[in-house]
Amino acid sequence: MGLSRLAALHGVATSYSPSPDVTVSVPDDTVIAVLAALGVDAGTPEDVRRSLVAAESRSRLLPPTVVVWAGEPLPPALTALPPGSTVTVEPEPAGGPPAPATSWKVPEAASSWKLPGAAEAAPDPAELPPGWTPPPYGVHRLHVRTPEHHEATATLVAAPARVPQPPERTHGFLVQLYSLLSARSWGMGDLGDLADLAAWAGRTLGSGFIQVNPLHAAVPGKPTDPSPYRPSSRRFPDPVHLHVESVPEYGHVHDRATLDDLRQDAAALSEAVLNKGALIDRDAVWELKRQALELIAQVPLTPGRRAAYCDFLAEQGQALEDHALWCALAEVHGPDWHSWPEPLRDPRSPATARARSELLDRVDLHCRLAWLTATQLADAQRAAEDAGMEVGIVHDLAVGVHPAGADTWAQQDAFAHGMSVGAPPDAFNARGQDWGLPPWRPDALAATGYAAFRGLLRGLLAHAGALRIDHVMGLFRLWWVPEGRPPTDGTYVAYDAEAMLAVLVLEAHRAGSAVVGEDLGTVEPGVREALARRGVLGTSVLWFERDWDGDGRPLAPEKWRRDCLATATTHDLPSTAARLTGDHVTLRHRLGLLTRPLEEELTEDVTGTAEWLALLARLRMLPEGDGNEEAAVRAVHRFLRATPARMTGVWLPDTVGDRRPQNLPGTWDQYPNWRLPIADPEGHPVTLEEIAASPRLHGLMEVLRPPKARTAPPGERPA
Repeated sequence: MGLSRLAALHGVATSYSPSPDVTVSVPDDTVIAVLAALGVDAGTPEDVRRSLVAAESRSRLLPPTVVVWAGEPLPPALTALPPGSTVTVEPEPAGGPPAPATSWKVPEAASSWKLPGAAEAAPDPAELPPGWTPPPYGVHRLHVRTPEHHEATATLVAAPARVPQPPERTHGFLVQLYSLLSARSWGMGDLGDLADLAAWAGRTLGSGFIQVNPLHAAVPGKPTDPSPYRPSSRRFPDPVHLHVESVPEYGHVHDRATLDDLRQDAAALSEAVLNKGALIDRDAVWELKRQALELIAQVPLTPGRRAAYCDFLAEQGQALEDHALWCALAEVHGPDWHSWPEPLRDPRSPATARARSELLDRVDLHCRLAWLTATQLADAQRAAEDAGMEVGIVHDLAVGVHPAGADTWAQQDAFAHGMSVGAPPDAFNARGQDWGLPPWRPDALAATGYAAFRGLLRGLLAHAGALRIDHVMGLFRLWWVPEGRPPTDGTYVAYDAEAMLAVLVLEAHRAGSAVVGEDLGTVEPGVREALARRGVLGTSVLWFERDWDGDGRPLAPEKWRRDCLATATTHDLPSTAARLTGDHVTLRHRLGLLTRPLEEELTEDVTGTAEWLALLARLRMLPEGDGNEEAAVRAVHRFLRATPARMTGVWLPDTVGDRRPQNLPGTWDQYPNWRLPIADPEGHPVTLEEIAASPRLHGLMEVLRPPKARTAPPGERPA
């Protein structure tokens, strides 16, 4: 009983429900291990009693972080303050002269007050506390002093009620950027290709957005982990995505012969991928780009470019210095900071400071690469906007980071060491999942006013028309797995969802960006409703949208939710062609991934697909007698367009009939995850230029394009 109470006080679950009628108890040793990762000793009954007394006697006048929403009642943290308390708000610095602090006294009936929204009419003064001035949207310091002279300080997050919303209806492409090679790529897709795709799709097809995979910095290795969802840092992008020739200093490099040799080698890499069956080799691409970028970095910046670079350094501050220093140290000591000389494992040690001075040139190079990449990210968003895209580039936030990478080194206090994020056992995976990503400590986030989360979001949203959040349920709780234990021995740890959402809404508001949450899989009751209240769109994948509360059959289009991104597939699922033909089942069979006989899997798959095709036929979306795969893919997207979904996403490989998944969960080296170029139905890679000219693509996009857009026939210049 004491352990359960102690766990509850720290947000650690002692049981969970994989389905409404099933409750599973969490092993005590799991609870003890998770509490230890939160700095709570529960190893013996005496430890539990001592920790419980300490936790229950730790009374706080204020929680570490307080949230106020525009136009909504003040939170209990404020309304429960003793009458007569003095509350002072010190506004967040906004770049100009410091704003004066405001103070007010807590009267008797605080619970009825509301904070007016910035765009709302002025409130009735009777509704506000005497002397209360609603704080501007931002992250402020809050001080309280009671009549008994007790004092407390907290972070105050003042947020608008909702994130900015996308247009009522828009469509766009979903693409893994590395897989999109153009005629000018250096062996994998890059930010120049992204800008070109956006400019073409916006102008020619009337598309409103391009959603890409996470472009976070990777942990270098031999080979580098190709997964975009296990990065070294989520805060900074990876310079492997740079389009080298677009760097302004490129044209002024003196050693043209070496640059020409590097370009020829890059052309050979692309040729091997596009015409010789080779996989995308991220390490080989980076080796060529690294050499070219080091030559480019020798070119002095012009005064204007130097000023822009200095501004970037000032804006990014300590976070960029830490990231660049980790990159420089990794070049010397290897990519896992746990194996570095012990003094260097501490980013604030004197030895690390000395190393920074010794590696100053490399640190500056990595800072400059971050700047160049951010600049090209901005160029891609600008190209999208110039092409008329209402949203533009939708960036992707991975759920976590690699345990050996830059973020865990620089922010060690923020992470729960010895823990990994994953998923509990469910109907799709009886063994559960361990993603190998250390989770943030909720207590550390709250104590710092969510500074790490704020900085992360601000960096990602700087050049985004919208942000997709992978496993958005992680804002509420995450499944923690103790190191060395199977995923079945994990448990849920709760986060302050109110604070996490407030920071998300605030930063999205500042950037003018929409937010899409990937809410597929096991979703805790109330989560989707909480997200919808704050304007966060969900994700709806056609094959999973069934009447689960009724007959289980495919959900009619008018019954789909409006506030979502609707799509036929994702990077973790089969392409639409593979789904329709059953190729995905036979692929999993060849790799030994099926848990049932092949015949059973095929029968179930065929039955499920037939139900969808029958619905499409009844709705007259699939022409009678036209049962070919290409017509069925068009019918699927015609159905998506018939739903009320605000955003309709088209998996770019679907436009050319690609049957191969980009990632096959449950595999490591059995399948070339994250290394395949976009290909046609026969598996032959296709370039961006060939995609843009594809009759199959234009036939599919006719289903989705708004009336105002005109699709140029292949080979014709759009009007």
